[in-house]
Amino acid sequence: MTERQKSWAGLALLWGLLLLLAALRPLAVPDEGRYGEIGRWMLQSGDWIIPRLDGIPFFHKPPLLHWLNASLMAVLGVHAWVARLGPALHAGLMLLVMYLVLRRTPSLLGLSSESLARRATWVLGSSLAFLIGGQYVNHDMLVACWIGVAIWAFALSFLQSGNGGNAQAGGRVPDPWLARAGFVACGLGVLSKGLIGLVLPGLVLFIWLFQTRQWHKVLRLPWVSGLALFGLIAVPWFVLAERRAPGLLAYLFGDQQFNRYTATTFNNGRPWWFYLAGLFLLMFPWTFLVLPQVLAWLRRRALPLPAGLGPWVSLAWIWLLAIIGFFSVPHSKLIGYALPVMPPLAFLAALGFEQTLARRPHAGRYFGGMLALALLVACGVEVAAARYTERRGSADVAAALACQMAPDDTVLAAGDFPYDLPFVARLPQAMVVIQDWALQRREAGDNWRRELFEGADFDRQAGQVLQGPDTLLQAAQKPGQWLVAPRGFEVTGFAPVLEGRAWVLYRSPSTVVGAGLPSCRR
Repeated sequence: MTERQKSWAGLALLWGLLLLLAALRPLAVPDEGRYGEIGRWMLQSGDWIIPRLDGIPFFHKPPLLHWLNASLMAVLGVHAWVARLGPALHAGLMLLVMYLVLRRTPSLLGLSSESLARRATWVLGSSLAFLIGGQYVNHDMLVACWIGVAIWAFALSFLQSGNGGNAQAGGRVPDPWLARAGFVACGLGVLSKGLIGLVLPGLVLFIWLFQTRQWHKVLRLPWVSGLALFGLIAVPWFVLAERRAPGLLAYLFGDQQFNRYTATTFNNGRPWWFYLAGLFLLMFPWTFLVLPQVLAWLRRRALPLPAGLGPWVSLAWIWLLAIIGFFSVPHSKLIGYALPVMPPLAFLAALGFEQTLARRPHAGRYFGGMLALALLVACGVEVAAARYTERRGSADVAAALACQMAPDDTVLAAGDFPYDLPFVARLPQAMVVIQDWALQRREAGDNWRRELFEGADFDRQAGQVLQGPDTLLQAAQKPGQWLVAPRGFEVTGFAPVLEGRAWVLYRSPSTVVGAGLPSCRR
């Protein structure tokens, strides 16, 4: 087997392991239940413009994830593994693009660039960021992938400039096709999660171009065709959705992006060092390999590099520090926001191994031991996550409901919102959600209640599923009424059907058990 064949085999093995792990646990709540259900509802309703949660518009993020999920479910069916396939495809693309770029970098003395690229592939592909983050159903892996593709494409375009030169040899014209690929990636990044798909690649490249003194090449980018491609990808949905739901742009870019970045009233407040700990965990144990470079820099004694590798190392450090710095500013911090810096961190870790350990006796054993440890940690986290999710989700209640209700029956939810239940049961209609909504509009924080009533403001008819406590009392007197409520929630007038791990299923006394839904598995 050639060196390149070994690399491709490694890529296939790591992506295969990711797909295997993605099949081993139920949907996590709230995120996976929410985003899996939005894709399912999009497929069921046929409305590919307005993402909906429980039939109510949901405009927290642009729709690329939902389009992908709905398309995959149309081909492969509605299943948790299918909902995870979209992020997993993007994780695989992130890994593949990093490998393809790094094998074109200058080689270290005595070691091929293929060796460095393959080692970086194993580092990233065995990490928690890839094996767990790469299968999690939300927008983070999608935008991380396209941010990475954009940065790699533009950087390669600048460093392999035309006119027979490169960055060091004085080439002045960036490769136009690589640059256009960067514009396309920015468009897909915006369609994945909004403005950060454009802002973060721009921030990294802006700093890097000044640091490497390549700013003069920016004017030679294919701006006309590049911006046309970007606009063709990123703009149409926003225009169509704003026409259907006036106020969408102000809500998405204002409330859900700018306000979340600047305000202190949203969930997930974390200390300034949160992402330092997150990077250590997401790339454990490989982060230890980056420490020699940090120590060398602190001592002002940089480790030796071949002539052409310096700009790539600078790019990796700027990429890492700029994005982590950007996300460390807001009060609200989430571990998924660190995913865009995993490729440069993997590159730096692989480079650290090549510089410090690769020529030592038994270097292969050292690397193999770290690889085994990383894979063991990922499998352990997968098992722990599955057990945790089973204790919090409503899959057991959803399975019973799917086998007992009739398609035209009504499902009510009280006390909390079972994010995963509509997806698991494949409910044909939206649930009726019981709350004192007038009170919630005055007092609700950054939670599921606000998600629903803010979405209902865009579609009053769809928002009719948000009902007050009186509706629950009336439903208890009607046939064809099912209720799900968290354990410990006081329910009167309904007969218990099944007490699950976290939720309880009830039916009204006059409800007759039906033939079940197509999703029933007896």
